[in-house]
Amino acid sequence: MRQKAFTLIELLVVIAIIAILMAILMPALRKAKDQARAVHCVSNVKTLSLAWFMYTDENDDKLVPGHVADNPIQWVGRPASNATVDEKKAAIRRGLLFPYAGKEIDVYRCPSDRRIKDPSQFAFRSFSIAGGANGEGWGGSVRAQKYSDIKNPGTKYVFLEDIDPRGFNTGSWVMNFNPPRWVDPLAMWHGKRSTFGFADGHSEMHRWHDKSFIDWCETAMFEPGSFSFYLTPPADEQEDILFMANGYPCKSHD
Repeated sequence: MRQKAFTLIELLVVIAIIAILMAILMPALRKAKDQARAVHCVSNVKTLSLAWFMYTDENDDKLVPGHVADNPIQWVGRPASNATVDEKKAAIRRGLLFPYAGKEIDVYRCPSDRRIKDPSQFAFRSFSIAGGANGEGWGGSVRAQKYSDIKNPGTKYVFLEDIDPRGFNTGSWVMNFNPPRWVDPLAMWHGKRSTFGFADGHSEMHRWHDKSFIDWCETAMFEPGSFSFYLTPPADEQEDILFMANGYPCKSHD
């Protein structure tokens, strides 16, 4: 007996059902994928934070230099502006922290950081060290050069997701004090959230609240050609900048 075939209408109904199911499932799958990347990012920052902590333990309480340079060598080296991906990775391997990070190159980047696929960017590394942790002196702060200089290390961040609109994270992440003022933007690859690694070795995701700060950072992320450094937050949008000022890992600041 000849088997009955699907009619055109039946095929169209099946296709419509599949399309509806895909429309329902895709956002959930995308959300799950984004969540997995966020967990991976937090894990990478925890690895770097523990590596940073181990460096101090094996170097008489001294903090690893937190700038980006080869002379003198810092926590990572500095690639050329036209560096290849392999040269960017080599700059990380030259850094003082690399042996303590298990010699794993991928822990230096967030899996949600897409800049490496942008021909106008030359970023591989997603994370920077805050300038107060033996990096760049800035904005009225006195750099911590020893671990003992950092008070309440569980509340002081060291690593953060940087988004330097010039192409790659060229130095330490810094801000101004008295009054607090934004200098460098932060990456928000996970919605309105960023990953931090703290001086006691733990890492966590932090959610942002102030619209002016979020908009400013998103300009650096998606429209770097329109970005301007420095932002004074409005008087009614102080939550985020006070969080960063209170957690800045310097010895002291004005």
